[in-house]
Amino acid sequence: MRHFRRRGGFTLVELLVVIAIIGVLVGLLLPAVQAAREAARRMSCSNNFKQLGLAIHNYHAAFNQIPTHGSGTNPEPADAWYKASTTGNRVRLSALVAMTPYIEQQALWEQIVNPNTERTDGGVQSPPWPAMGPTPDQIQYKPWVNEIPTFRCPSDPGKGLPALGRTNYAACLGDSIWQLHFGPYNNQRTAITNGRARQAQAAHRGFFKPLQETRFRDTLDGLSNTIAMGEIITALQDGDKRGNSVATNGGNSGPFGLAALRNNPAICADRGYIDPERPQFWLPQWQQKNRRNFARGHRWAEYLPLMSGVTTILPPNREACGRYNALGTTLVATVSSRHQGGAHVLMGDGAVKFITDSIESGNSNAQNIWQNNQPGAQSPYGLWGALGTRAAKETIEEF
Repeated sequence: MRHFRRRGGFTLVELLVVIAIIGVLVGLLLPAVQAAREAARRMSCSNNFKQLGLAIHNYHAAFNQIPTHGSGTNPEPADAWYKASTTGNRVRLSALVAMTPYIEQQALWEQIVNPNTERTDGGVQSPPWPAMGPTPDQIQYKPWVNEIPTFRCPSDPGKGLPALGRTNYAACLGDSIWQLHFGPYNNQRTAITNGRARQAQAAHRGFFKPLQETRFRDTLDGLSNTIAMGEIITALQDGDKRGNSVATNGGNSGPFGLAALRNNPAICADRGYIDPERPQFWLPQWQQKNRRNFARGHRWAEYLPLMSGVTTILPPNREACGRYNALGTTLVATVSSRHQGGAHVLMGDGAVKFITDSIESGNSNAQNIWQNNQPGAQSPYGLWGALGTRAAKETIEEF
């Protein structure tokens, strides 16, 4: 009589043990995979910055100046710079616009410098869009809504409306917010020499001087010691204190006016507008409920500090403190990122460095440099402020 041996199989307990082991291994592996992906995104982000550094240097080689942050055309008849226009851009173009032909975006540049009739909605613009385009808030002008890969950090998930074309890279405007939207001009962009212009001359200490030509030779501290651009997040409309300012209208002399922010850049934190249980966010009552298109990085073509500018006042990833009206002109806005612990900056010599949130940044409550008798004064914001100024002659140690 023949006997048959039964084949052994997995018991239920054995199967559950195997599944548990696989689950543990996946749990251990997943953070490593996520970390590897973020490292790759961070490297790509750094490479984008290097491309912008090359663009600045190539532009300077061609024109003997860096791209002007705040340039363009003024429609006739001239009107206030902050008003929307389809016949000119009111001298509101960011330095990124001039960089486009130097980052392999020649086709886009050709669209910008030539009149055209194309609209985002597929219609025909009449009269045609002018050379150099309308103001950067015009959603129907196709170049302004382009998402340019070199202007985007892969770690930032921001996408689509209410933004137009987003940017994660912004011009360094120095360690003062004073007159960043005016420069030596009046509302109609006519050159002036009065107190406002003199104050702007004292306050505009960054690598980029808004609405004015700047050359490498102006960076007396040395290109390797001066920040040219900084990384920023683009707002997701989630109340993140780095992407949106507080939801208050304010006034020029009110708690969020120019003078108040100039005299105490940390006023938002001091007044308790940040959620203590979620310190990366504003309290719900201070989150923006409207005008959500006024946010960090929401228009790459717009020169205003909210959209494409950074100041070296508050340390990295601190709040964007100011009021949301006036197109984002009244704002203390530092660098920020979706990376852990800091953000990238581009130095004037083209080097890319990662600046940690803990960089020495002096007294955040100190008044900005702005008065006529203060040009060249040492930055009150420590090493961070010194890196943002081009000609204060501070000694920069290793950072």
